[in-house]
Amino acid sequence: MSGQPLACDRAELATLFLFEKLSPEQLDRLCREGRVERFEPGWVYREGEPATCFFVLLQGTLVMSRQVGDDDVELNRTSQRGVYAGAFQAYLGDQADQARYKGSMRVIEPSRFFILPSASFAEIMREWFPMAVHLLEGLFFGSQNTQRTIGQRERLLALGSLSAGLTHELNNPAAAAVRATSALRERVAGMRHKLGAIASGPYRRETLESLVEIQERTAEQVAKAGPLSPLEAADREDELTDWLDDHGIAGGWQLAPNFVQAGLDTAWLDRVAASVDEQTLEGAVRWLNYTVETELLMNEIEDSTTRISQLVDAAKQYSQLDRAPYQNADVHELLDSTLLMLSGKIGERIRVVKEYDRTLPRIPAYPGELNQVWTNLIDNAVAAINDTGGEGTLTVRTARDERDQLLVEFRDTGPGIPPGIRGRIFDPFFTTKPVGQGTGLGLDISWRIVVNKHHGHIEVHSAPGDTRFQVLLPLTAPAPDLDLTLAPESDAPESDAPDSDALQSGAPEETS
Repeated sequence: MSGQPLACDRAELATLFLFEKLSPEQLDRLCREGRVERFEPGWVYREGEPATCFFVLLQGTLVMSRQVGDDDVELNRTSQRGVYAGAFQAYLGDQADQARYKGSMRVIEPSRFFILPSASFAEIMREWFPMAVHLLEGLFFGSQNTQRTIGQRERLLALGSLSAGLTHELNNPAAAAVRATSALRERVAGMRHKLGAIASGPYRRETLESLVEIQERTAEQVAKAGPLSPLEAADREDELTDWLDDHGIAGGWQLAPNFVQAGLDTAWLDRVAASVDEQTLEGAVRWLNYTVETELLMNEIEDSTTRISQLVDAAKQYSQLDRAPYQNADVHELLDSTLLMLSGKIGERIRVVKEYDRTLPRIPAYPGELNQVWTNLIDNAVAAINDTGGEGTLTVRTARDERDQLLVEFRDTGPGIPPGIRGRIFDPFFTTKPVGQGTGLGLDISWRIVVNKHHGHIEVHSAPGDTRFQVLLPLTAPAPDLDLTLAPESDAPESDAPDSDALQSGAPEETS
């Protein structure tokens, strides 16, 4: 949007904190290479447009905003003279991506700006303040390198925690499968011996055929057996134990639990008794008990190996192994895989409640990086609950919010975030954890993934016993060439080197 050209007043520029130390010759050059324009209410520049100018507010009120999905989200509003925005990092040149405005600016009343082309601004900075430019460059890239290095350490720490949790989760079904396999080998050996005894015993052909048929039906019954309540199981065990005792079969109390678990009852035992004579009944029942035990053990092995397979699938889902980095993703699959990966860390004392809206569509996203966001937010929620004794509830909710965005909410029953630090929790390196227990980059990384990579937003609402981190994600894909890095003043991570269109006041106590 073009404004109305006005005369540039050197004396007016000298009243701004940004230019108050400049010489008359320097002020003359600013007026010569820059310009003053008056803008009516409306857009001054839009997010994604080429970052061609450096703007300084002379009079009026401006609003900074970011595009989130189809909505324009207001980040800041001010009438302070001298605040500046736009391409104020143009002095970095090609060393950093400063080509486009990474937010939007509009005015809500007639406003005047001093405008300096980005090329002139870069040249003036390098010529008038060469040492300052070198310091700012070092600060900018040093901060980036520091965050990159610490971020890698943060990811390694998270990977170590996830690996420990995954190892713990894999150990239980793997150990169960090993135990069941060992027991199965013993039962199969016992069945071979029992089969030899039956073959050498006084069984008629018809009896053996009947026993084999009963054995087949028994195996089928084991596969169909449904769960029983503890009271029902105890009653049925008592009935079977009494039946076995009445028929002279010793140790009936040991056989009854297996038969009950397999879904067998006294009617089944009556059919076995009708197929053999009284002298061979006990041998037949014990042989069929081996059949029941082997089937139950094979079921246990199947359950254990299925659990291992599910954990491996969850690990692949979490890491997005062999998958495109950018794809249409089901947020619920990502959440489930993350919760499963972190189940060891969550523990049994924390109740996890899922409130999913399964009607939500798949969204274009970087699933691997969203999983990192879920990990950081769940980890913080678990730590908060542990601060109150380790017992509580973690609720994960998905919904479509009123702005037609996908909402993912993590709610915990921890002590809450004190109001005094709520505005700093997304700052790089800010942490409330003891030294050595946190880098302070978890929420900063989460912010950047949600805001920078997905054009989304994170909101925090906290009270004792009810803290909610809400991640808002657009349902449609953003423009692929935009890499937005602006964060709102209230709860975004501050950076040692602000973004190219971030609003700056210039006053030392207010400059980020």
